[in-house]
Amino acid sequence: MDAAKTVLITGGTGFIGSHTAVELMAAGYETVIVDNLCNSDKSVIEGIEKIAGRKVDFVEGDTCDIEFMRDVFRTYEFDSVIHFAAHKAVGESVADPLKYYRNNLVSFMNIVELMKENGRSNVLFSSSATVYGEAETLPVTEETPRQPATSPYGNTKQISEDILRDCCRAYEGLYGIALRYFNPIGAHPSALIGELPIGVPNNLVPYITQTAAGIRKELSIFGNDYDTPDGTCLRDYIDVVDLAKAHVAAVDRMTQGRMDRKYEIYNIGTGRPVSVLELVQRFSKVNGIELPYRFVARRAGDTPAVWADASLANEVLGWKAGRDLDDTLRASWLWQQRLM
Repeated sequence: MDAAKTVLITGGTGFIGSHTAVELMAAGYETVIVDNLCNSDKSVIEGIEKIAGRKVDFVEGDTCDIEFMRDVFRTYEFDSVIHFAAHKAVGESVADPLKYYRNNLVSFMNIVELMKENGRSNVLFSSSATVYGEAETLPVTEETPRQPATSPYGNTKQISEDILRDCCRAYEGLYGIALRYFNPIGAHPSALIGELPIGVPNNLVPYITQTAAGIRKELSIFGNDYDTPDGTCLRDYIDVVDLAKAHVAAVDRMTQGRMDRKYEIYNIGTGRPVSVLELVQRFSKVNGIELPYRFVARRAGDTPAVWADASLANEVLGWKAGRDLDDTLRASWLWQQRLM
């Protein structure tokens, strides 16, 4: 393997990781995926390989186990790592914060430590719009001050960003990019990979598609009394394929030596706020399905509204969201039908 054209993807059988692997391979990179399959399924590898038309190196294991990861670093040559491996349910993190701090922070510190130890260069961190908390002004830019996190999950993203910033500053040869993405939804147009939640979904669109499929009795919308046009939360929904392509653009920037600073941050979103209720109604319309839903109490850790100013990523990374929301919602339903 050519180290400069090989990327280690932790959490690579997950929703975003699997789509990113596909786009990296389409762009000429080789990928090594590490995942402990705690919230994904090994069958995802088959889907990635079918789309990409070639084999994927997959290693099952836990990024929190530094000796296991040390073996991965000994076995494979790569200059870049994309770190997705993390627990990600906001509500669960409020209920069980230690689970989130231990897993999300230890796994990331292991990766950064091993990059430094092995003289590897580029760390791309999977961050989140949750770092903005309840932002005072919208849309948020990369210069928008981070507010205190509204959940332990969000706090692990803030702390991990700080770890990466400080390590890039301290260690020669280490470069980092944090992509703060908003609300990833959709599935690959081939319907060979998509979001595959284990148990009850924590994210909105899988819950919508499972309700449409009759797996769930009805959809619960958390809160209809927010200070927004229809009372439901406003979010910036980004197609997962568009999001995956942003990772390719960021890896290109790092591997081609085009970074202006040792640590950079980019918002990855569409810049268009869509309410939860609007998303539900659009799904029904584009797929011709009536969805049973009801409003329930607000969920702990949810912010009323957040959406991106992604102009920095547009200009510097040369990346822009391109998928139409209706097409994204059609792809989500196509993926759910394949699972049935």
